[in-house]
Amino acid sequence: MIPSSELILNPTGSIYHLNLLPDHISDTILTVGDPARVEQVSRHFDSVEFETAHREFVTHVGYYHGKRLTVLSTGMGTDNIDIVMNELDALVNIDFMARTVRPAEERISLRIIRLGTSGSLQADVPIGAMLATEHAVGLDSLMQFYPLVETGLETEIATELQQTLGLPYAPYVVRGSDLLREQLGVGMVMGNTLTCPGFYGPQGRRLRLDLRQPDYISRLQNFRHQSAEGVFRLSNFEMETAGYYALGRLLGHEVLSLNAIVANRATGEFAENAPAVVDALIERTLQRL
Repeated sequence: MIPSSELILNPTGSIYHLNLLPDHISDTILTVGDPARVEQVSRHFDSVEFETAHREFVTHVGYYHGKRLTVLSTGMGTDNIDIVMNELDALVNIDFMARTVRPAEERISLRIIRLGTSGSLQADVPIGAMLATEHAVGLDSLMQFYPLVETGLETEIATELQQTLGLPYAPYVVRGSDLLREQLGVGMVMGNTLTCPGFYGPQGRRLRLDLRQPDYISRLQNFRHQSAEGVFRLSNFEMETAGYYALGRLLGHEVLSLNAIVANRATGEFAENAPAVVDALIERTLQRL
């Protein structure tokens, strides 16, 4: 049995942070960072059957063209994604009454699609673009605590990027769901996303504080790794995708990050109407599900 200190349930029987019961979610889950963006997705639904909110985690469940969908806000950062992914997995793969993990043959693989904003690192990934993440690179420490197994290519990229940035640790690199990317990413920019453990210094922004590496952004923009699969470069950055991809691999879920590009760090621009860029991404994703 999983102890009550590890699998924490509310008095209602719902999972601790998300405040959800197993019946509350569908097998396809759309996630957004901003709690206010949940309604920006669910307003497109034909009907909404369930709503709840606990802390920054807002959930709507409903139907879009006959398909049952869940939209959930996560807040920002891979520390929150650690909560979201583990608790979503628990809802479908742990028996709450018995407090035991379901047998392998009974486990469910969820389809989890992140719909989020992101900043471009490259001048040729313009504001307004929709980008589907192929590989995610995590600069955060989340995978220091899990037994993630990376491919040879992923390890090569991580090692080379560590040397390029002069980091005391290796980033983690994880490829997302090819299945979901082929379904949802058609016509979008394909890119590799850097997940940063902060919005300012870790993304090379300077207000009053200087950066430890003044040329940090140019190092990211110019990074290239040559392999038999082609040339790998970093196209954009945000704060969650690598956590999604790594935990998705570990837990056996199909995960894809779709990015609305609202800033371009190469040109110094920010979208005049960022909500419209996000809404266009939401509508396209819903139409393809």
